[in-house]
Amino acid sequence: MDKFYHSVRLQQDLCKGCINCIKRCPTSAIRVSNGKARITSKFCIDCGECIRICPHHAKVATYDHLDALKQYKYTVILPAPSLYAQFNNLDDTNIVLSALLMLGFDDVYEVSGAAELVSEESRNYIREHMDNWPYISTACPSVVRLIRVRFPNLLSHLLPVKPPVEVAAQLARKKAVKLTGYKPEEIGVFFLSPCPSKVTYSKTPLGVEKSEIDHVLAIKEIYPLMLPLMKEAQRSPKQLSISGKIGIGWGGSGGEASGLISDNYLAADGIENVIQVLEDLEDEKLPNLQFIELDACAGGCVGGVLTVENPYVAAVKLKKLRKYMPVSCNHLGDEPAENLYLTQDINYEPVFRLGNDLKSSILKMNQVERLCQKFPGLDCGSCGAPTCKALAEDIVRGEAKENDCIYLFRQDIHELSDEIAAITNSLLNGDGDGKAGIHMLQDYIHDFSSRMARLDPLTQKENEDDSTRPD
Repeated sequence: MDKFYHSVRLQQDLCKGCINCIKRCPTSAIRVSNGKARITSKFCIDCGECIRICPHHAKVATYDHLDALKQYKYTVILPAPSLYAQFNNLDDTNIVLSALLMLGFDDVYEVSGAAELVSEESRNYIREHMDNWPYISTACPSVVRLIRVRFPNLLSHLLPVKPPVEVAAQLARKKAVKLTGYKPEEIGVFFLSPCPSKVTYSKTPLGVEKSEIDHVLAIKEIYPLMLPLMKEAQRSPKQLSISGKIGIGWGGSGGEASGLISDNYLAADGIENVIQVLEDLEDEKLPNLQFIELDACAGGCVGGVLTVENPYVAAVKLKKLRKYMPVSCNHLGDEPAENLYLTQDINYEPVFRLGNDLKSSILKMNQVERLCQKFPGLDCGSCGAPTCKALAEDIVRGEAKENDCIYLFRQDIHELSDEIAAITNSLLNGDGDGKAGIHMLQDYIHDFSSRMARLDPLTQKENEDDSTRPD
């Protein structure tokens, strides 16, 4: 079922087994067992929320590094609009772009420039296809994956236009081939990303067969390398910028929607707010909207976990930077509109389905309901699952046990203790077969000890280690 590369990983040696991550994961993809978290790959949408919330830095994002430049004859860097919001007192984007060339790249192509083309084509498409309003942006890969696994009824509302980063990659490669004469595969296209979601997109994209992005770098890794270069570039920056207010605005929440030049839109950021909007949309509570912009990160792309600046401070910086820019520097012109559209359908992925068919799924859903009635309904996370319902589903899937619930386990221990006490009293009073009673008592005590050991992950780990040692 799991067909995707995942950029969000767990470093087990840093994990302390706390439950911060399981409570914040939007798809309930994380469980804690034996004192360590684990990520259920098929549920993960690589939003990076667990990276943001983990106090022990046990969740990390994987991405490429600058040494990948050596693999190509010619390289192009695609800076995200959110990159500009990382620097203090920036008044000219050409300083940043010049510094990127000094870092070792042969050319630079702004994603914000491609964003202006996407905005124009999106305006055209939404105006010409009024029958399916509202359209949902496909710019955030994590939101697209969230809809794909949790909100299949909304798939038809996805705007079938490629995200700006993909358009920028294909235009950058086309430009480089024409300029250098190299083969497309000899040219390396690098994206400078604010989030792990884009890393996943580059490896296993939705809506296109193969992404034009070859490698993804992290803003937080490149940022310290750029600072000294920007001081040098500031003396005489090259004129490289190809974007205006509309393109740069894509870096923050609401930027994409404002590029449609319409007031009939909704923009939400932060994964929990995104889910609430999608639930309301599914319940038809949001009538008469043309467009919905959703960003998994708080503040939009400026809030990605691979950035360095506070997202709200970054949003202010972006606003100041855009103040004296032209509205737009890019128009479709000779670029064929069909090159801006998704080439593959985005289909429902039933990763949360309990059974293999409708009948078995309904039966298992009934089992889940019965189990939920037995649980206290506190959603405390002590079992290692985020909610009582999630634990019930794990039990039905065969991945957990009822006694993983600490309250049921405590009740079971009390009952066992009462039985041991009853047998002990019987032996002391001389009732029944003494030898048989002693054996029964020994069995109960052994059972009691083994159950108690389950309360301590360290004890359990030691027992597991002992069981694997040779005699």
